Amino acid sequence: MINNVVLVGRLTRDPDLRYTSNGSAVATFNLAVNRNFTNQSGEREADFVNCVIWRKSAETLANYAKKGTLLGVVGRIQTRNYENQQGQRVYVTEVVCENFQLLESKNASNQRQQQTGGFDNNAGGFNDFSQNNQNTQSSFGQSSSNDMPNFDRDNSNPFGNSSSIDISDDDLPF
Repeated sequence: MINNVVLVGRLTRDPDLRYTSNGSAVATFNLAVNRNFTNQSGEREADFVNCVIWRKSAETLANYAKKGTLLGVVGRIQTRNYENQQGQRVYVTEVVCENFQLLESKNASNQRQQQTGGFDNNAGGFNDFSQNNQNTQSSFGQSSSNDMPNFDRDNSNPFGNSSSIDISDDDLPF
């Protein structure tokens, strides 16, 4: 049997980090994931997926991911049930995350939150990502305040100023 889930979405709130009685860290969070199609009025809808992550990964997620962060998760779907205080059986379906990946830099996340004032509920928070992604790509390779490394090529000759290479025919493999 196969039970694999891969999701990319934005956090709808800060992860809720707690510890079990035996000291294991567990974080719960909701991920807003845009659908690949639009509804009849041309608007893109989102699904809000309950997720849970355990141990060190839970602590790391809680430390680095905040509301609106673009996140990729890999995990499995799990269904559990319990009896609430009223004696009713409650069923919960959630994604148990085995791994996650932050998909935007902290600076891009901060810039997006300043521009939008936080999370945009209308489309799962994706409205400004493409614009920020283009800004990040256009500044790639240039030193700026977003701490991106400078990968510009140095136009100097790596072999020095010599215009000819001194290699004998005996050194050539052919």
